[in-house]
Amino acid sequence: MRTVTPVRALAALGGCALLATALTACGGDSAASDAKVVTVYSADGLKGENGDGWYDQVFKDFENKTGIEVKYVEGGSGEMVQRAVREKSNTQADVLVTLPPFIQQADDKGLLQAYSPQGAEQVDGANKASDGKWTTVVNNYFGFIYNKKELKGAKTPRTWDELTDGAYKNKIQYSTPGVAGDGTAVLIKAMHDFGGKEPAMKYLGRLQSNNVGPSASTGKLAPKVDKGELLVANGDVQMNYAQAKDMPNLGIWFPAKKGAKPTTFALPYAAGLVTKAPHSANAKKFLDYLLSRTAQRQVSEIGGGFAARKDVKATDANAIALEKLLHGVEVFEPDWADISENLTSYVEDWKSATGS
Repeated sequence: MRTVTPVRALAALGGCALLATALTACGGDSAASDAKVVTVYSADGLKGENGDGWYDQVFKDFENKTGIEVKYVEGGSGEMVQRAVREKSNTQADVLVTLPPFIQQADDKGLLQAYSPQGAEQVDGANKASDGKWTTVVNNYFGFIYNKKELKGAKTPRTWDELTDGAYKNKIQYSTPGVAGDGTAVLIKAMHDFGGKEPAMKYLGRLQSNNVGPSASTGKLAPKVDKGELLVANGDVQMNYAQAKDMPNLGIWFPAKKGAKPTTFALPYAAGLVTKAPHSANAKKFLDYLLSRTAQRQVSEIGGGFAARKDVKATDANAIALEKLLHGVEVFEPDWADISENLTSYVEDWKSATGS
């Protein structure tokens, strides 16, 4: 029987060019506060490659139900938070969705105001802020991906050490720690698996000789793995499981230290109401809808993730496959308070170790 310890939530991108598809102008939202719109800044992973993701369905259903149009801006968790910080004097976003520890950092930077969405009482206490500043809307787990066409049978990777082999030269890439949520998760898992910061940085320094280089977005790595341009990359279960519908060569795995069990940790998408949100009332309706039974039932069925509500028990084929995927994998709980407080120094140590 597998015991899963829930956790809290992180991810990001940005730039005026990216926002051009979501906002009228980079300088600000000129719409009146009662306009029928809501602007969502989110970590990537929940929107489908071909318009068939959880967000795609949720946005459409929400607009049909309320008449409120969703303006969407996607990127890595860290960069989304940084963008929201830069816009504090002229707030653009109404809702912020990131992975941990970036949702905690957003709170620490005063970006979030308290609002407990309808249905939040059904979310585990560890998956929401005690003061109502953020609530998990999709549960998820950190993982890696590999090209299962090129790496089948005995070649299927299982341990961290295998990735330093010469066969992976220029065939590995992971997203940038401190910028992307899943990239930061690489540091978290390595520090856990290797027993501390120093041995983890030593390993990542060795791995660097096979690493292609930085990537601001984890989601962009999966197509490269599917095509064989890369053999291994980082990711997360929800995003990669959803991508595998259109990328048949993607395999999900969880690196282990040699002789130990494979490990992972919860990496949920958490949402919060932005301080001074231009469309606060609409944002509250949107957050309510994300936690509605209808939307939560679609998390596994459409999005390939895990429902945040305890009272939504998914039995669809995806839910069964996801449970099987995690069978035998040890789930640990990171010290998010330590990570949030020391993330900057951990990232600096990673830069020194890898020469990044």
